Amino acid sequence: MSDKMTDNNDKRRYVSEVHRRQNSKNYAMLAVLGALVVLFYVVAIVRIGGAG
Repeated sequence: MSDKMTDNNDKRRYVSEVHRRQNSKNYAMLAVLGALVVLFYVVAIVRIGGAG
């Protein structure tokens, strides 16, 4: 019985570690996408401003 409890705790710890790493990857991807949006916006503003 105690072996099953240990297995469950190990699985929960593993899932928690996987979720933590996945969340950090998600935040990194969010930062990259946000930076691209800002970059495209700045480039568009500069091009429009240069046309006048």
